[in-house]
Amino acid sequence: GAAMRGLLMAIMIATPALVVSGVSIEASQVTVLVALLAAFLTFVEYNSKSPSIVEFRDAAPFNRLRFLGLFLTVFMLSMICRGKTDPNGLTNALTAIGTIVGNSIDFPYSPVRLVVLMLPEGSDYEIVQSVRTAAGLSYLTSLIAMAAFLFLVRVLGWPSRNGSFNVWVNLPMFDPTTGGDVLRRLTRDARINIVIGFLLPFVIPAVVKLAADMINPISLEHPQTLIWTMTAWAFLPASMIMRGIALHRIAEMIRDQRKRAYASADGGLQAA
Repeated sequence: GAAMRGLLMAIMIATPALVVSGVSIEASQVTVLVALLAAFLTFVEYNSKSPSIVEFRDAAPFNRLRFLGLFLTVFMLSMICRGKTDPNGLTNALTAIGTIVGNSIDFPYSPVRLVVLMLPEGSDYEIVQSVRTAAGLSYLTSLIAMAAFLFLVRVLGWPSRNGSFNVWVNLPMFDPTTGGDVLRRLTRDARINIVIGFLLPFVIPAVVKLAADMINPISLEHPQTLIWTMTAWAFLPASMIMRGIALHRIAEMIRDQRKRAYASADGGLQAA
């Protein structure tokens, strides 16, 4: 299982270099190096008995859903970029879907509009359209991933349907013995993650636009830069919101367990 996860991580990172044509030798070498490093770190994390940094390691399918959303975003954006030089039925279909979604979401003060406004003034229409299409498709994928996870939590009862929830294994960076009440800390962290995840799609383009006056702006003309920039812009906020939902769910489980414990204790005292 750990080896398979590492292999899938390497394939996901190497997808843009494998799918998009015209990648330079230097870029291919860097991609291979990063893919091997990510595969090794993933293998070590899931092969060890003691957790290190990966959260919800044994609370499937949280990480699987996030990986699937990330992989689909990278793959679809790679196919869209490939369609500019080697079009086929799949690339044309994904480009059409991305164009429709991008144009539909591109209204004033929307995240997609802010991403388009992030581009330097005088950018070519083709670049603007490519960014709008990639932003719309990646944002739609992130929304679907969040909706799917919310369905798992509210309808299917994640993670209680998988048995007991081990806080140490699934939240290795969270120390329940420090910082006050665990329930209050989990609720606070959940709200912070959800708020930050909601604001990031709006804040990131504004920060990049402001920083463009002091440093060289990000050039989205290169396909791999476009793919990873739009993927990070859509995936990081979605991942934070999903983490916030997960932490809130854990807090609810602890609250319910406390209520049951208090009710059992009161019943025992009354019987005595």
